[in-house]
Amino acid sequence: MYENMAREKTMSEARLRLPGRLVKDGKFWLAELPSLDAATQGRSRREALQMAGDLVETMADRPGFRVEVILTAKNAFEIAGDARVILALLLRRLRQARGYSLQEAARLLGQSSPTSIARYERGESFPTWSKFLTLLGGMLPGQDILLDVVQSKTAHKNII
Repeated sequence: MYENMAREKTMSEARLRLPGRLVKDGKFWLAELPSLDAATQGRSRREALQMAGDLVETMADRPGFRVEVILTAKNAFEIAGDARVILALLLRRLRQARGYSLQEAARLLGQSSPTSIARYERGESFPTWSKFLTLLGGMLPGQDILLDVVQSKTAHKNII
């Protein structure tokens, strides 16, 4: 029980970053978020980055959820926010992009009920890392998965 409480506290305080890229397309700048299979655009780089942040906040559909957009290179950025919300969004988007129902995603974990998957996607609970990696592996067969831990106290001058 205490191990679960510790994990809950750690996840609620953790932040996750999703990589993105900027691409000039005629008069507009595209802000692409490949891990979410999502993109938006703006008339300037700055506007495209702001729209990328708005897009993730809208897709997450959580009251009070906010992200930071961090410019990491000339045409690269990261969206940073609450790990539970971003992971819930990531799991839902991956499942939907592959056309899996909640039931099919549950079968990837060897479960008979889709209830746990639905709870993961709503951010009400979080799978163990083993289950999380099994889910990602089932939804991204043959693809590498890169997870990195970044200290949140690092100062960023390029926050949009």
